[in-house]
Amino acid sequence: MTSRPRPNHQHTSHSNGSQPEDRGKQLARRQYIRFALYKVDQAWRRLNPDEQAAQKQELADVIRSFNRQMLLRPYSLMGTRADADLLLWQIAESPIPFRELATAVASTQMGSYLNMEYSYLSQTKRSIYEIRGAATDTDEERLIIDPSEAKYLFVYPFIKTRDWYQMSQQARQGIMDEHIEVGRKYPSVRLNTTYSFGLDDYEFILAFETDEPSDFLDLVQELRETESSRYTLQDTPLFTCINMRLEEALDALGGPAIAQPITAGEAHEAWTEVCPLDELAAGETKTVFLEGKMVGLFNVSGMIYALNNRCTHARGPLTEGKVNADECSVVCPWHYGKFDLKTGVAVDGLVRKSVETYQVEIRNGIIYVGTRVLV
Repeated sequence: MTSRPRPNHQHTSHSNGSQPEDRGKQLARRQYIRFALYKVDQAWRRLNPDEQAAQKQELADVIRSFNRQMLLRPYSLMGTRADADLLLWQIAESPIPFRELATAVASTQMGSYLNMEYSYLSQTKRSIYEIRGAATDTDEERLIIDPSEAKYLFVYPFIKTRDWYQMSQQARQGIMDEHIEVGRKYPSVRLNTTYSFGLDDYEFILAFETDEPSDFLDLVQELRETESSRYTLQDTPLFTCINMRLEEALDALGGPAIAQPITAGEAHEAWTEVCPLDELAAGETKTVFLEGKMVGLFNVSGMIYALNNRCTHARGPLTEGKVNADECSVVCPWHYGKFDLKTGVAVDGLVRKSVETYQVEIRNGIIYVGTRVLV
């Protein structure tokens, strides 16, 4: 499948099977990560309520317009930190969208009242340490950040001492084995490790996801007793963030509510514009972000299908996989796992779990992808 270049940092897939050198290039692709933490100026809270509501809505519309360029998750820090109120967790294949979003936010009316207190830039990469005994964790998987729906996110920058890097790889591996074993005692806590060497002031940016803060507290306390803790130079500041819908996170800042009330367990529809239909020709693919998920779109013989772009085995990018138009299927480019494009069902290979599918509509020649979201 030959695909023409696309703007907005999109990428397309290939119909030929992945050769070893192609797979090597795929595995070398890293994600860029940015944690932008904002503090609202107190002057904003003294504005007229109608003006506050209008500014929040404008800001929400601007942030949401970047769903075509990056995966973006909002979190509130109201009630957990004194020096930051709002986190925008951003994931993209280039740092350019981060700059574009920062400029767009600053250009809004509310942007003049938002002080960026912290900003951390990092990348994913394969760990130099062997994760021994891991049943599913792979080098490829560690290149992909795919946020869960966990209620809490704990973010902090991290620096090791110079003595750590002077030890042999074998010695460090032994110390990390203990560290990893402690982490496995807390399966409810999911770790996302990203790297900042040369990109920012720190060496690592760690992001832990969980539904139970006490599990994270116990994990951190136990890790203090490990050998690796002796080689920690800095692991602050530490941010406790609460996962919220964008409008809800903005409402938490104060002023009149703009978020539509949703009862727990209630479903609502969410749609995003993709591109004109004539920009996704037969045989081509495209990625877009919807409600914090990466969605892959496939044009198979003129029919458009949409499903979660992450393979359920190791989160491989399905839009880069081999598409079989005759059977309407796609094979993950990382490991052999085949999915039905119509249903998302895992039909062959290593995969056992289906991928989520999404609705597709063509409105006035424009492709839209949507889903029903349970809150």
